[in-house]
Amino acid sequence: MSQELLRIIDSICRDKNIDRDSFVADLEAAMATAIRKAHESAQETFVRLDPLTGKITATVDGAPIDVQLLGRIAAQTAKQVIIQKTRERERGSILEEFMERRGTIVTGTIAREERGNFIVNLGRAEGFLPRSEQIPGETHATGERVRVLVLEVREQPNQVKIILSRSHPDFIKRLFELEVPEVAEKIIEIKALAREAGYRTKVAVASIDSKVDAVGACVGVRGSRIKNIVDELGGEKIDIVRWNESSQILIQNALKPAEIQEIALCFELNKATVVVPEDQLSLAIGKRGQNVRLAARLTGWDIDILTPAEYDQHLETLERCVKSVEGATDVIVDQLIAMGCVSVLDLDEIGPEPLIKELQLGPDLAERIVEAAGEEAIRIEEEREAAEKAKAAQAAATAEAAEVAAEAESQVESGFVAEETAAAPTGDEAAGALELEAEAFEEAVVADAVAEPPSMTGPEAGEVVPEQDRLRSDSDESATEPATGGRT
Repeated sequence: MSQELLRIIDSICRDKNIDRDSFVADLEAAMATAIRKAHESAQETFVRLDPLTGKITATVDGAPIDVQLLGRIAAQTAKQVIIQKTRERERGSILEEFMERRGTIVTGTIAREERGNFIVNLGRAEGFLPRSEQIPGETHATGERVRVLVLEVREQPNQVKIILSRSHPDFIKRLFELEVPEVAEKIIEIKALAREAGYRTKVAVASIDSKVDAVGACVGVRGSRIKNIVDELGGEKIDIVRWNESSQILIQNALKPAEIQEIALCFELNKATVVVPEDQLSLAIGKRGQNVRLAARLTGWDIDILTPAEYDQHLETLERCVKSVEGATDVIVDQLIAMGCVSVLDLDEIGPEPLIKELQLGPDLAERIVEAAGEEAIRIEEEREAAEKAKAAQAAATAEAAEVAAEAESQVESGFVAEETAAAPTGDEAAGALELEAEAFEEAVVADAVAEPPSMTGPEAGEVVPEQDRLRSDSDESATEPATGGRT
């Protein structure tokens, strides 16, 4: 029995990942509690389990006792204490294990779905994959194996809650570490990453070894490495950008495949004004502004995309506004452009302090330049708002005219239908008209029947007799004439 007890202890400790000495101490404490339950008058209890032989030694107030004779109630008490302490030890072990694995990728199985959230079986524990951490448009079936990122581990009163994620940017980094050995070995470093889960990701990489091409190593032979990552993400597009310490070159790389003509950096505003050709504007901005938005997050700069015509217009407005201030020269305008201020809005936003420190201008002149820029910015804003209101009014008028035309057309169609309905009698009206005609015809026949018969003496003088009546009267006269038989 002693050796069997030791084997059971070893099995429990191995399955629950519990320290053996701690479990033995919990077992001794549970048996001590059972002894106190059986001997309520006991002042001192002592229990010891030999870890080598498995023999249990117990005393009550110094007198040895046999723990196997304590009874059913004491055994049940010891069982409950052991179960409770084992669960606490297991929860602590799970917490410690997943705290160490936080930020890493684990593989689990979808156990069930709860109102759009998934419960993932991770082996010793269950993870929680909320809807907000799922890739948009991605679906999972029960029993499906998935890779997830251990995002957060929380200790709760009765369990350890493990928050999982598939939309976090670190999920992309860990996938690169799994698929690209150079990334795992720190030969290639992921400098920056910007992601819109389910749509597109931009990754900036750099190599510490000049013999290793960072972009080529991440893409792999014929795109084999990046293809595995894209398949894991359900077809999400990934742009691998070459890192550069120069912000201008980095911004240019981040906006690829669009061609860049010029980049102006304003360090005071952390703003980059990028000039692109007219035919490259939509490519640089991307679908719904996705390309420029991800490039801004990747580089850390607020990127403004302009065409050459818009850029020249901003510079002309800035030059005209600055030169209108007394004491301002072309040199000051050039210095402002070199600072990255390419519009009056930028100049109004940075204020007079950079002009005083960087351009060594007098406080009065700097204040007047910024004030003039602010007035010009207000005027431009008012013009823009007026243009938007006019455009909105025009759109409303167009919509109202279209509505009136549609209403008039519907009225014309309804008029046609009314005329046709009025011209064509209904079934009841037609039946009534036929009945009236039949009655009128019957009355006419009766009137002819009761009328006085015509005179047989012939027509009156001057009366025109119809041909049919005349023939009939002639035949009557010939019929009434006596036959003479040829005698005179």
